[in-house]
Amino acid sequence: MTDSPWLVIGLGNFGSEYKSTRHNVGAMVIEQVITDLGEKLTHSKKVSADVCETRIGTNRVVLATLRSYMNESGGPTSKLMNFYKIEAENLVVLHDELDLPFGEIRIKMGGGDNGHNGLKSIRASIDSEEFVRLRLGIGRPPGNIDPSDFVLKPFNFFEKSQLNDYLQFASKALSDIVSQGVDQAQNLNNGNA
Repeated sequence: MTDSPWLVIGLGNFGSEYKSTRHNVGAMVIEQVITDLGEKLTHSKKVSADVCETRIGTNRVVLATLRSYMNESGGPTSKLMNFYKIEAENLVVLHDELDLPFGEIRIKMGGGDNGHNGLKSIRASIDSEEFVRLRLGIGRPPGNIDPSDFVLKPFNFFEKSQLNDYLQFASKALSDIVSQGVDQAQNLNNGNA
């Protein structure tokens, strides 16, 4: 790892109508971390994002949610990386994952976008896939519900009852990535809350 700070981006769609949807679980984790640290996000017009420069343990961290739609996450991510001089290996992207059951997470370095348009946009804009992903399970839609509709719906009653614990679990995993490195964080966190 370099001496540069970590840049942690919680993906989601910008706007109050999307705030509590499954697609915004990455942004929800950022809000949880900010709350736990007693910090606040501040809007930065330069980078089209809400940011908080802070520390997790002894490590400098820039936490961010983007002021864009999911499919356009790459531009603001690239701006943030350039502004803060962040290398790809110090970028952590938190995103919803259909292929994991609700409540499970996986920490992964690099790889494809698995059809996730936010990841696809980021990979294209920064010309790299070698960044850390914190994959946040939301599960597959039941029945014949289209996945693109499912991700834009709020969590169901059962999921809402478990959501606070889930966000705390993901927050701890993020802290482990920053303070102990990706390999150790994977050993400690990949699996159930």
